[in-house]
Amino acid sequence: MEAAQPADRVPADSTPPDGQPPVAPAGATAVPEGEPALVGPAGAPGAAPPDGLAETGEHPAPPPAVDTRKSERSPKDMAISLLVLLIPIALLLAFYRGFLGGDQPTTVDPAPALESARAANAFPVSEPVELGDGWRPVSANFQTVEGGSSLRLGYLTPEGRGAQLVQSSVPPERLLPTELTAEGQPQGQTELGGRTWQRYTARGNEQALVLLEPNRTVIVAGDARDNELRHLAGAIR
Repeated sequence: MEAAQPADRVPADSTPPDGQPPVAPAGATAVPEGEPALVGPAGAPGAAPPDGLAETGEHPAPPPAVDTRKSERSPKDMAISLLVLLIPIALLLAFYRGFLGGDQPTTVDPAPALESARAANAFPVSEPVELGDGWRPVSANFQTVEGGSSLRLGYLTPEGRGAQLVQSSVPPERLLPTELTAEGQPQGQTELGGRTWQRYTARGNEQALVLLEPNRTVIVAGDARDNELRHLAGAIR
């Protein structure tokens, strides 16, 4: 015969008899049928750690701190940076001007253009002689155009201004509007080297001296001063 059991003793085996539903252990909260079981938060006591952390025991590193301070440069820093950029540029300009002659205009030899004009025999060809120091030829060109041929010699005057000598067989009524534009207007006559020249206004701030001959028209024009244009016209031989 078995010994008598206390009235409040809970059987150790909770397996129900055959055909009976399982019995929840004492202290457990019953979940109503049809509702999901509540899962506690990850950090709650007794909650299972995320996958992988239970095995390694490691925790994810916190995100890096964001520096909210603005990166601002002072005017002194900006001035230093600008100075660092300007110094090499200034050195290059000094080298270009001092050693490579960067301020000096490129001069040309007008002889080939003069020879071509003489060989064409389209008109009597003249050239300036004894212009003096400071006069530099910077362009020379001879070409045949519709209605005749033209020789152009460009000079830089001692004052650094431009002057051009044009000799052409193109009729004056076509040549003058092309060279002096519609702004060219006669301004009277002047005597230079024993020849009578016509004074004209020209494009912009330019002025011109025009010599009309039977076989050619000679024009001295540019933004040079009047005395320099007269000197160039008087030197033509």
